[in-house]
Amino acid sequence: MKRKWNWRLWVGFLLVLAGLLSFVPVFAQFPITRDFPWVNLSLFAIGGVLLMIGLARAYRQSEAYRGKVSGPILTILSVLGIAFFCYGIFYHARQLPASAQAPHAGQKAPDFSLPDQNGKMVSLSDLLSSGKGALLIFYRGYW
Repeated sequence: MKRKWNWRLWVGFLLVLAGLLSFVPVFAQFPITRDFPWVNLSLFAIGGVLLMIGLARAYRQSEAYRGKVSGPILTILSVLGIAFFCYGIFYHARQLPASAQAPHAGQKAPDFSLPDQNGKMVSLSDLLSSGKGALLIFYRGYW
């Protein structure tokens, strides 16, 4: 009896591979997918489900489906790739050092000038000298 090709193993592995290789060149360019990589995690989840189904078929129906050798290899490579991705995104990227030149809490902000909504230049010293307060919000970004 000729065994069938276990396409779920290979499609699952290709989806995981697509999730690994598409983050930096495609999804890191857009804030909605850069801040939390939901598209990549979805690709990993779908690929993982297909890999599990393919493995189950390879071992439960080994006379009908191929994949007893390639299935575990593809699954281990996928799990290692997903673990490396999650380590890089959720742990290593959060360990970026603080900027040495950024003002700290309670420190006096340096004077600066920026255009307002009408294009008129407004400086921090002008706002503070007129008796108005100024609220400065600093966003920590990584570009």
